[in-house]
Amino acid sequence: MSIRIPFNKPPFVGSEIEYVRAAVESGRICGDGQFNQKCHKWLQEHTGTSKALLTTSCTHALEMAAFLCDILPGDEVIMPSFTFVSTADAFAMRGAKCVFVDIRPDTMNLDEKKIEEAITPKTRAIVPVHYAGVSCEMDTINAIAKKHHLFVVEDAAQGMMATYKGRALGNLGDFGCYSYHETKNYSMGEGGALLIRDPKFADRAEIIREKGTNRVQFHRGEVDKYTWVELGSSYLPSELNAAYLYAELEQAKRIFDNRMASWNAYYERLEPLQKKGLIELPKIPEECKHNAHMFYIKMPDLEGRTKMIAHLVKHEILAVFHYVPLHNAPAGKRFGRFSGVDEFTTRESNRLLRLPMFYGLKLDDLDFVCDKIHAFF
Repeated sequence: MSIRIPFNKPPFVGSEIEYVRAAVESGRICGDGQFNQKCHKWLQEHTGTSKALLTTSCTHALEMAAFLCDILPGDEVIMPSFTFVSTADAFAMRGAKCVFVDIRPDTMNLDEKKIEEAITPKTRAIVPVHYAGVSCEMDTINAIAKKHHLFVVEDAAQGMMATYKGRALGNLGDFGCYSYHETKNYSMGEGGALLIRDPKFADRAEIIREKGTNRVQFHRGEVDKYTWVELGSSYLPSELNAAYLYAELEQAKRIFDNRMASWNAYYERLEPLQKKGLIELPKIPEECKHNAHMFYIKMPDLEGRTKMIAHLVKHEILAVFHYVPLHNAPAGKRFGRFSGVDEFTTRESNRLLRLPMFYGLKLDDLDFVCDKIHAFF
């Protein structure tokens, strides 16, 4: 079956090719050249973070955060089970046990009221995931972390340009991690960024990112030679990727406004079905400003969602479900445990269906999707 309306198209504003060409012609295409630096500066200015570093993926940003938190074998890290595998991988690779906590059914985010009961003497960090660019209840989470002397690592893969009480997601905990995968609002194909709130971690982060060497400090003239300082890896992206991303950062508001228009159009057209009790639409807490990363509906149950997916595919529309909860996965059972009762995680994940959403989505196509959803009922 051919697809008329895909689930996603990578963002493209037009100046990406020009900037990639400029990177090539500069004679330097490895990491931390002019476009890496431009992206770092943009992120620091627009989020308020003390230090931003591009990475080769959000997965690698999370791995760097785990390094910086000094996660060791036997430690425990609290996170939702309804998330992408990278959230868990970054900490499990350090030998930590992932402690999964149930989600809130309204936002699909980590339930802040269930965190404290999951804390043990082995707990080292809390990893809130801002699902669909809607913030977790960060004031409460940060207060719990402070009380128990825990790190907070925000998985803000979907959260760039979203805010909580006027503050940028990714700059609310100790560390924040963005994704620039092709499915995200802003893309470099594969890529990410680590945001560091406290500048005391900046030098060590640069060392970890540069294979465990102080090469960055050498290039700044702060040391007379560079050497192996501690464990690290190669987490910096090439100038080609950074150049592609910077073109989109320059147009961040344009992309934001375009996606938000599509999000609002979906909501307006599908709200009558919610009022009839046939579907549920996303809920945005008053203190949160989201970024239109995705638009999803919730069907009554798994059977209804399966039928809706088949119905839309029949009309050449690709709509997809999302995460299979990690605690039900083979590796989740091996490297983690669920704290408390899985009241909402599995149930709500079985109901959720993501609709086509991308920069440049045509209103006629959006109307077509909504018409076919109405026709289903």
